[in-house]
Amino acid sequence: MSSPSKRREMDLMKLMMSDYKVEMMNDGMQEFYVHFHGPSDSPYHGGVWRIRVELPDAYPYKSPSIGFINKIYHPNVDEMSGSVCLDVINQTWSPMFGKVSFSYLVNVFEVFLPQLLLYPNPSDPLNGEAAALMMRDRASYEQRVKEYCEKYAKAEDAGEAPEESSSDDEMSEAEYDSSDEVMAAGPVDP
Repeated sequence: MSSPSKRREMDLMKLMMSDYKVEMMNDGMQEFYVHFHGPSDSPYHGGVWRIRVELPDAYPYKSPSIGFINKIYHPNVDEMSGSVCLDVINQTWSPMFGKVSFSYLVNVFEVFLPQLLLYPNPSDPLNGEAAALMMRDRASYEQRVKEYCEKYAKAEDAGEAPEESSSDDEMSEAEYDSSDEVMAAGPVDP
């Protein structure tokens, strides 16, 4: 590639043409969100996370910043900020991970993040509680992961539309019932 900006554009286009939902944050190509689904062979299966990606000016020579927006229970993800402790991304980054024919950004979502969720490293935690529980009681750790998935990582938590949505013209049963109550109460006196 002739310049970092062209490489950034190419990698982002490959990510946008992949199966991932990508939302641009600004007019530039440096900050965006990607919707990421938990790996099927893990307690994270069924979870959907909104991942914030920031590409530095020196991308691909400098690693992107990646963080979870909705909560995830994982030893290598800070529960409050969503920061990812991922050695390959943060410390051993190399622009060679994304050869010209392959986008490193796609690789982050197809390889690195699934590997992080499948093989947590409790010896290098950002979430000490999750690391301790994982080492002490793996079954309880996996149950807590599933609870977080159900509570914080549903499709709507990541900004995706719910599976079954009614048209805008239809009212839900709760909305219909509450509108009857308002009418029955009569107009409010000024």
